[in-house]
Parts: sequence; structure tokens; C-alpha cells
Amino acid sequence: MQAPPQMSGPKLTPMMAQYQAMRRSLPADVLLLYRLGDFYEMFFEDAKTAAPILNVALTKRNTVPMCGVPYHAADGYIAKLVKAGMRVAIAEQTSEPSPGKIVEREIARIISAGSVLESHLLDDQRPNYLAAVFLLGKARGLACVDHSTGEFTVAEFADQAQLDDELARLTPSELLVSDEQLSQFGGYPAAQPYDGYAFLPDPARQMLCDHFGVHSLDGFGCADAPASTAAAGAILHYLIHQLRRPCDHLRSLRVRENDRHVLIDAASQRNLDLIDSRSGKKHTLLGVLDRTKTPMGARLLRDWILHPLRDREALGVRHDFIAALLAQPFILSKCRESLQGIRDIERTVGRLSQGAGNARDLQALANSLAHIPALLEDLGSLSSPCAEIRPFPDLVEHLEASISDEPPANLKDGGMIRDGHSSELDELRALSRDGKSWIAKLQEEERQRTGIDSLKVKFNNVFGYFIEVTSSKLAMVPDDYTRKQTMANCERYITPALKEMENKVLGAEERAKKLETELFLELRQQVCTRLDELQKTAAGIAEVDVLCGLAETAQLHGHVRPVLEDSRNLAIANGRHPVLEQTLVDEKFVPNDSTFDPDDSLLQILTGPNMAGKSTYIRQVALIALMAQTGAFVPASDAVVGMVDRIFCRVGASDDLSRGQSTFMVEMNETALILNHATDRSLVILDEIGRGTATFDGLSIAWAVAEHLHDVVGCRTLFATHYHELTDLANTRPAVANFNVAVREWNDEIIFLRKILPGAADKSYGIQVARLAGLPKPIIERAKTILSHLELHSTKPEAKKQGPKAKNTRQQSLPAANQPQMDLFGEL
Repeated sequence: MQAPPQMSGPKLTPMMAQYQAMRRSLPADVLLLYRLGDFYEMFFEDAKTAAPILNVALTKRNTVPMCGVPYHAADGYIAKLVKAGMRVAIAEQTSEPSPGKIVEREIARIISAGSVLESHLLDDQRPNYLAAVFLLGKARGLACVDHSTGEFTVAEFADQAQLDDELARLTPSELLVSDEQLSQFGGYPAAQPYDGYAFLPDPARQMLCDHFGVHSLDGFGCADAPASTAAAGAILHYLIHQLRRPCDHLRSLRVRENDRHVLIDAASQRNLDLIDSRSGKKHTLLGVLDRTKTPMGARLLRDWILHPLRDREALGVRHDFIAALLAQPFILSKCRESLQGIRDIERTVGRLSQGAGNARDLQALANSLAHIPALLEDLGSLSSPCAEIRPFPDLVEHLEASISDEPPANLKDGGMIRDGHSSELDELRALSRDGKSWIAKLQEEERQRTGIDSLKVKFNNVFGYFIEVTSSKLAMVPDDYTRKQTMANCERYITPALKEMENKVLGAEERAKKLETELFLELRQQVCTRLDELQKTAAGIAEVDVLCGLAETAQLHGHVRPVLEDSRNLAIANGRHPVLEQTLVDEKFVPNDSTFDPDDSLLQILTGPNMAGKSTYIRQVALIALMAQTGAFVPASDAVVGMVDRIFCRVGASDDLSRGQSTFMVEMNETALILNHATDRSLVILDEIGRGTATFDGLSIAWAVAEHLHDVVGCRTLFATHYHELTDLANTRPAVANFNVAVREWNDEIIFLRKILPGAADKSYGIQVARLAGLPKPIIERAKTILSHLELHSTKPEAKKQGPKAKNTRQQSLPAANQPQMDLFGEL
């Protein structure tokens, strides 16, 4: 975006000179919303950019392009601009209009997608990240801040794929990239270049040290992470120097250690429907597990699902707490009742600490903190993992005694402070109320004295209080009235008594509002002095909220505590898909057992028809393992889970047209990622590898992939396939086992039993499934004819130890529709 052109000569009015000065102080790609009375106006290129986004008229005044939006409805328009990727500067009026003087204005805030604080621009149930990436040598540094809560984390990655996966999990609203590294990172969603000097490791580290008031970053555990601290320093520089945001609420820097978490790549996250699904949130793991009562808890649960733990001790603490809640359901109910009254303490405190909060935030904070003693009493009989939750009785009492029951949203409106809190404020309010009563009484008295029944006492910001008389009654105006202003249909007058009372009333109102603002700022500062305690308490409440929600889910749906082991075993009795068991409507969910043993069933090949439940079953196993390592109980009657380090899920078929990649290429890319990164501690879920190319090509690839996972990687693998030839691997590999989904045939129809049984399926029943899908009967009959000939003259590969080899490589010819007995094999 180009900076607006400069006006010169007599055309440059004082107001436009003020606008130009503000506009020059901003980056060229920031839109300036300039307050003019009841509107926010935009001029020049800003207006041209914003008008089509906001769907408002682009007009001109003195050849200057301009557009505007009403002040009272600005929030919705600002939201549109931010969602469109714009950054918006808000210039507010800081003085009242007066004749002959330009209204003073200043830039109150700059809003960007990654730094918004306004609740209407945020999703309560997910964090809003501003991130930065930086490449230093072979290390890829990532820093993330949720400016609305104060969360500030860093991480470093050895390869690009890990960084990509973490960004897919975090989905930042803004991603800062050094302008010198734009070629490496510019293709990321939400990426925007930022000054390269802000990423220089030494200045960035010093900026962080100055901000946190420390001599080094050793205490945060990131002294040896120069790439990520460079990214963190750039974020801080951007917030403070470009967005002009206070950052006092950023009190700590946490290192996200990759080896503490189960890694889930972006494709697996998508294929498992962890937090998003094309069918909607209720069809995701997050959707069925989220029974949290607070926005803080909802955000934390999302993070737990995306970052399962590999720490058995930490997981044991979570499982112990859920078990204790289930053992005392009355306590569980009481905890959830107490949590119900707690609002978003994290974001409320975040707004207050940055000068963006109002009296309603203080009231909401007081109401939330008032529920903490009851929650602590409920937790008293349990061994809570959240020891940092503390009550704030003095702060609650002070806020409740200070803030009125219905405070206004705008600080300038008055009425924030409760009567009785300040004797000085009470006196000013009394004077203002008495003065207004006197003025109302004056109107009635003057009507009686003058006989002018239409006489009115009015007020405006320019002339104050005045007496208004219509033109038809001017002859009745008494001599002691002094003319103030002549209008088209009336005259306005003032009297000495009215002027004297006006000074008292307006002076009292103005002093009262000023005093209220001062008292509010004192209250806000008192809250900010407890910022560390409040942030830790909010984090503790979020953890209790998540665990209580998981306990209620376990209670409602019969989930059990998993046994976690440092082994490659995985034994699930009567396992159920955690999402489908809650959302399935047409039929009852059928549980299934799953057992992996390193000696005889490490790689399991699953065959059976489409729609029989293969994909459901293999996803179910992955989700149960993931739930166990988030600290949740699992949908089964019994579960032993050998801890996994990564979960891979390659299912479905999709292309990536933006990168020119076919369905088969996407499938091969995802398969390559698995083969290059899986370890013997990983859990791999594969569905229909090799189906996107020619039959023998696909079968060969699938066979080689299976052999590699068994022979080289040695990880637990579920391999669903229609290549029945793969079942022969069980004859040549010791830890390969075959399973199939049971079906029954009746009158040329199939009945899906949804049970997983040992052994290989004899066929895929594709034509029966096609009939269920509604293919026309002639096509079904023709397909049966073709299938019978293909089966009669099949050239299935042999199951040799070295892999599949075709018995006959001659090209098959399909029978003509009117010649069903034609030989299928013609000479090439």
C-alpha cells in the first residue's frame, strides 16, 4: 500500500495536516481510522483499500478519496478489516470540540490479527497466536505469543517438516518472517516480512533480557537456543515498536521441548479429525471431549490434544486426579458447579494489564475470583495437581465495594464507581443531580412567569445550557433574557442564574467523570500488581477444568484408566471410537479388541470390504493411544498402552492443486514422511497405500512399505488394504498378523458385522457396496460379468520372500458386453 500523497498550499486544512502527521508515523500497510465526530473516516489509499472490504461507498471531498463507518458500529467493521489481513490504527479524539480549536487526537491502538484484545475479535475456545520464525545455521527457531493471555513460548527444530507440523498445530494469525529470509518462509499462511535487524540474535537476546529484567536467559532454559530467542526478540520488537503495545503481562518465556511431546504431523492431525473436521466440531476429538466450563479450560484442552505427553509421571498425576474425581462423584459435581461461575480470567487480566480493559472487566474479574474459595474447598479432599490456585479475598472485597452493579462499557460515560466508595465523588454527584433538578424546575417556572408554554431549557456541548423560544413567541420574551444565538425558527437566551448554575452542574459533572477515571485507573493498577498470581491461578483453574471435563466424559461414557508402559505393547479390550460412539445415530457402535505384540503382531494387515469399518477401527486405535497420552481415560473396558513417540495417520485421498500435486503424489509424500521419521516407538496407521496408480505398481509399493515398516522400523502398524496379496506377508514375516472385518452374505447382499477377526478376508465385496451406493442395476450386472472373467483368469502375484512377482505380464482385455465368453487374454 502506498503512503497517501501530501497536500500543499491553502488546501491543507489544520485537520488534514493533523491527519497527515499521524499517517506518516505509521507503516504504509496500516489503515488509519480517524475519528471525526460520530464517524471513523479513512482517506486517500486507505479509503480505496478499505471501501470494497467493508462494502461502503467510496466518495471524494476536494478531490480526496474518502470513506467512513459509524463510530457506534465500528467494532464490526474493524473485525472485517482484521479478518481480511489488514492492520488497523485507531485515532481517537482526546479533547472535546470547541469553537475555533481543532480537536486533539492521538493513535489509541494498532490492531493486527495476531495481537487483538477485543473479545468480539477472538474465539474464546482457541488461542490467538502471533508467531515468528528464524533460520540460524541448521536450526529453525519458532516463537509464539498469545498477546491476549500472556503465553510466550519458544521451540527449535532440526528439520523443516517438524516446524511445518508445529505451525499447522498452532495456526498463528500472524507469522513474522525476517525480510532477509522471505524466500525460505514467505509461503507460509499469514506470513509477513519484518525488519531483519529485529531478528539479529544478540540484539534480540538483549531485548528479551531487558524486558524480563534478567542478565541471561539461562533461567528460562533457552540459553542455547539462539534461533528461537531471535524469533522471540523479533516478536517483542514488533509489539512494542510497531504496534505500540504494552507487554508488561508477558512475564515468562517457556521452552516447548519436542522430546516431551508425542509428535503428530499436519496430515495425521487432519486425518484423525483432532480439532477440525469437514463435518463440524462435534465430529472431532476435541468436540466430544470438551466439557470444560471456562474458556481457559477449552483452550488448554485443545493444546493437550495437539501436544500429548511422553512423560509417564506427569500423565500419572492427571490420571490420578481423574480417578479421584470419579471415586467421589459428588465432589466432581461441586467442582464443575464452582467452575461454572468463573469467566476468562486470563484474557480479562490481559486486557487490564495493557490498558484496554474497562469497569466491566474489573467486575467480571471480581465475580470470577469470588468463586475460587468454593472451588478450593471442593478440591480440599483431593490431591490436586494445581497447587498454584489461590484465593484473592481482599481484591474481591475491594472491587465489589468499588465497582457499580451495572458499569458502562465506555470509561467516559461515568457511573463506573459505586456510591459510597469516594466521599468526594459522592459530593460531586449530589451537586450534579441537584443542579439538574434545579434546571428542570427552572423550565416550569419560566413557562409560568413568561406565559410561553413552548419554552424549553436545553443543552449542547458548544453553548452549554440555554433557554429556547420559538420565533412566534419572541414578543413575550422578558427583558432579563440575554440573546445567545439566533436560529432559523427560534432564538436562544441565557440568564445570569442559569449561567451560574450551569457552571456548577457542568463543573461537577466534569470533575466527577475525571475523578471516576482516576479511581478506575487506581483499581486497575491494583489488579496489575497481582498479575503473576492471577496468571498462575488462571492456569491452575484451566487445568482443573480440563481434568474435571475429562472425568465427566469418562463417567458418562464408561471410559477407563489406561495402564501406561515403556514397551511396544498395545492391548485394548472392547475399544470404541471416541467420536463415533457419541455421534453415531443409525446403529449401535460395536466394540473391538486390539492387541500388538512385538513378537507376533507388530504389523497388522486388515482386509475387508469398504464401509465395513476398517478406517473407523484403525483410527480408533490411534485415538485411544493419543487420549491415553493426553492424560484422559479411554473408551474401552481395559487398555495397556506402550508409550508412543509419534502417531502417523495416512488415510483417504486428496490432491493439492495449489502445488500441482495429484492425489497419488500427496499420498506418496505423506508415506515418505512416515518412512523417514517413524521409529520403533511410533504408531503408524495406513489406509489403502498404493491405490492411486496402476494395480501392480500400487501393490509393489504397498508391499515394499509394509516390509520396511516391519523389517527396518519395527513400529506398531495397522495397514488397511484391498490388496489381498499382502496377507501373504504373514507367511514370511514373524511379526505380521492378518485381520479382517467380518461380514455376512445373504441373498446377494452383505451385512456388516463391524467385528475385527483374525485371518484374511476372501474378497472385497466391492460390487455389493456399489449397489448400496445406488449404481444403476445394468452397471451392477455388467460389473459382475466382468468380475467373473477377471477372477477366472486372474494373474495374482506370488507371495515370495523377496516380494511380489507377476505370474503373467500379458495385458488383460475386458469381455465385450455382448460376448461374455470371450477370452480375456489376447496376444500383445
